[in-house]
Amino acid sequence: MEERPKVGVGVLIKKDDKILFLQRKNAHGEGSWCPPGGHLEFNEEFEECAKREVLEETGIKIKNIKIAGLTNDIFKEEGKHYITIHMLAEYDSGEATIKEPEKSTEIGWFAWTNLPGPLFTPTQNLKKSGFNPLNF
Repeated sequence: MEERPKVGVGVLIKKDDKILFLQRKNAHGEGSWCPPGGHLEFNEEFEECAKREVLEETGIKIKNIKIAGLTNDIFKEEGKHYITIHMLAEYDSGEATIKEPEKSTEIGWFAWTNLPGPLFTPTQNLKKSGFNPLNF
């Protein structure tokens, strides 16, 4: 069977010039930090995936969702390859909490210029491209 990349969606949520990040657990990139996100499901729109994943992982609602960029993310050590669709959204309502403790250990709002580390590969690749969610 031919291997193909999977499609991941990461959602950069802006609130008061900060972005929401989670520390990963029990998945590739364990211990690294990334925005909420997950896999794009079959027949799912990007915006719907963003809303669903953010609500499932953090309990918050988002608005003004748009595509921010794409990265080609190869995880050689884990034998995985993803195309990541980075979405940008604004915080709408709710309290950001860890709703899936089996997938995340910590959560917090961070300045884009002072993110926690290490960063998950897709976020590293997005930053390397010069993207800044506060200027988008």
